Amino acid sequence: MDSFTLIFVRDAQARPVQLSIPKRRVKQAAIALVVGTLVGLVGIWDYWRLRADNVELQALRVEAFEQREQIALFRDRLEQVDTQLARVTELERKVRIIANLPGTVGIGGEDVVELAPEGEGAPALPVGVPVDRTPPPPPGLEGRGGGEPLDPSEATGASFFEVLDDHALDLTEGADHRADSLEVLLLQLEDKRERLVSMPSIWPAKGWLTSRFGVRVSPFTGRRQKHAGIDISAASGTPIYAPARGRVTFAGRRGPLGNALVVDHGFGVKTVYGHTREFFVKPGDVVERGQEIAAIGSTGRSTGPHLHYVVEVNGKPR
Repeated sequence: MDSFTLIFVRDAQARPVQLSIPKRRVKQAAIALVVGTLVGLVGIWDYWRLRADNVELQALRVEAFEQREQIALFRDRLEQVDTQLARVTELERKVRIIANLPGTVGIGGEDVVELAPEGEGAPALPVGVPVDRTPPPPPGLEGRGGGEPLDPSEATGASFFEVLDDHALDLTEGADHRADSLEVLLLQLEDKRERLVSMPSIWPAKGWLTSRFGVRVSPFTGRRQKHAGIDISAASGTPIYAPARGRVTFAGRRGPLGNALVVDHGFGVKTVYGHTREFFVKPGDVVERGQEIAAIGSTGRSTGPHLHYVVEVNGKPR
């Protein structure tokens, strides 16, 4: 038989209905059913696969967004570090300028020459000039660097950015501490610089040292007495220069010193200039190291033109 016959009977009196279906059609229908089932299964699997991929894609998008935020935060941290480092660099530049590194320190007027014994070595300071003996800063104030080097192999993914952010925070904190330390150092150096520019460090006039500080035989009485200063002999009118920055506090007659000039250099240091012929400054004027302030003369109790030069520290000649 090449076909299948189906007989349909509705009731006992109705005429039966026969339906003949070729076997070839049945086979084709079975094959079509199997193929359709397979295609349906493949479609369902592909749908769930795409849905799973979409969920994963959404998760990746969220992760990528979070990483972009972390990268932006990290960039901001690095910008803060750059700002702090720029601040440190600027402070370092100021420290170098104030400390005069590198460079040399000027000594004042072009005609000023130091009276010092001939020979090798540094010129000797005038008698009585105070020396700055400020002790060095205590140990432990040195600058310190950042933390340990960052090892990228110790973290991956989002945790790596967290490590980078923590490291950047450490760098920022370290830079802040370094900047604060340099600011303190800057204040200390400014104070030291002010002290240095205010300390008498050059001879006030060129000439001959005829009398030193201490006990001597008086040229007027012939007796031994204390000479509270040094005498520098020179021709009348020889310029007298300020040995350091200061403010003129007195300019006038002062007993045996004749025309006398007093300059207050601060920090308890004053200089006195006696027997001058004339003044080029007045009380209240601020003078700088090397500035011409008076001229050598022979006013007051004097045997000839010379400068009586006194350095007072806390009111006592030194």
